Amino acid sequence: MTALIVILLFLIASLGLGLRARRGRDMNLEEWSVGGRGFGTVFVFLLLAGEIYTTFTFLGASGWAYGKGAPAYYILCYASLAYVLSYWLLPAVWRYAKEHRLISQSDFFVAKFESPWLGALVALVGVVAMVPYLVLQLKGLGIIVSVASYGHIPSHWAIIIGTVALTVYVTISGIHGSAWTAVLKDVAILLVVLVLGIYLPVHYFGGIGDMFRAVDTAHPGFLTLPSSGMSTSWFATTVLLSAVGFYMWPHTFSASYTAQNERVFRRNAIFMPLYQLILLFVFFAGFTALMVVPGLQGADADLALLRVTTAAFPPWAVGIVGGAGLLTALVPGSLLLMTSATCLAKNVYRLARPHTSEAHVGRLAQLLVPALALISLYFTFNGGSSLVSLLLMGYALVTQLFPALVGSLAARRLVTKEGAAAGITVGVAVVALVSLSGVTVGDLLPFLPQSVKDFNVGIVALLLNTLVTAGVSALTRRPEPAPRAEARPGATAGQGV
Repeated sequence: MTALIVILLFLIASLGLGLRARRGRDMNLEEWSVGGRGFGTVFVFLLLAGEIYTTFTFLGASGWAYGKGAPAYYILCYASLAYVLSYWLLPAVWRYAKEHRLISQSDFFVAKFESPWLGALVALVGVVAMVPYLVLQLKGLGIIVSVASYGHIPSHWAIIIGTVALTVYVTISGIHGSAWTAVLKDVAILLVVLVLGIYLPVHYFGGIGDMFRAVDTAHPGFLTLPSSGMSTSWFATTVLLSAVGFYMWPHTFSASYTAQNERVFRRNAIFMPLYQLILLFVFFAGFTALMVVPGLQGADADLALLRVTTAAFPPWAVGIVGGAGLLTALVPGSLLLMTSATCLAKNVYRLARPHTSEAHVGRLAQLLVPALALISLYFTFNGGSSLVSLLLMGYALVTQLFPALVGSLAARRLVTKEGAAAGITVGVAVVALVSLSGVTVGDLLPFLPQSVKDFNVGIVALLLNTLVTAGVSALTRRPEPAPRAEARPGATAGQGV
């Protein structure tokens, strides 16, 4: 019961912080969803860089280190590249969003392409991608609380209780609740990850180097990429896909709107890749678990970190690990719920009811939070897949927004609204087809070299998307309007140069 009490204290603390964050604020739609654009470096850092520390990181990264070995290193690489990209990408996005008072990611596409219908398409793609990401958080929450409480709370009850908690404070406090809870989450998770990643290899093997030698001796080749399947070409294309898709997640994209100024992003881009290195300690815990608690197969590999923790630590320490893991589900889960609700209310509902007031849209967004939570619960209790598989599917979907976004940032419009819509539709259709059928590039094109057959299929969808976007844009591009002539000094009205 000691571990359970500690976990409940973490839950109460997160709920209290989330509710307290509303105090003294008028929760209109802008304040609720983007914090009145008043967040400084620390909060933006926690909402963007801290986003990597989710249940996926806590369980999925260690689970892949346990079950797959070297391919797990892709998790370490992609966010570092995304943070470099953010140095140039996010200031441009922030300036445009501030100038046009944008709230959601879809608003950006509506304003850039002057097309509410494209905004609705982007909103729907984003919500469809965020559902498996939210399911990932809820699945992870259930695993963490159930195992860390030594089975005193069954997984399904942990998921329900956690979902109710995050629904309450998201509905009431919006992104302010997420930001304040993120402070507690990142402090807790950093301490837990560092302790586990250092203590476990030392405790069982005498050191990190000895741990690697033991793994290599027991499982030769486990720490290097295989020659086929998850090979170097799979690794490179998966890193590329995840890096360009990192800021395409609607909740991450719109979190950038919360900054006070664009310098926040440049300061953060310097330190965020260093923050990513903490993931190494998650891998160390996963590799230790491989030797200490062998035999976990398939999706059960996601239990690796918790199994080795319960074997090595007393209940109160396991409770702290479980409480930190609980927060890794609540913070990103709250952002996903809030962003999904905002996109549906502002960019889908308002398209059908264009005269809806901003206040009504804000109320509708808050009402949609519990509805989306119930939908996510349904898929959580009626779906399979490992945590990493769920995340990769979501990344493949949101990355399809990247070509249209990049094209919209150029000084001269390179992409038309028709091209953007066609490219996104084709890319999403390919991802959906592949996800439902389970085919790979090798299945589709068996005559290709093995290195090409190992490509992440999301890259194929992205390439087709880019080609269709460019082709349709070329066919539908309208002539640029001629520059207006300036009148000569003393000329009469209506006379040109």
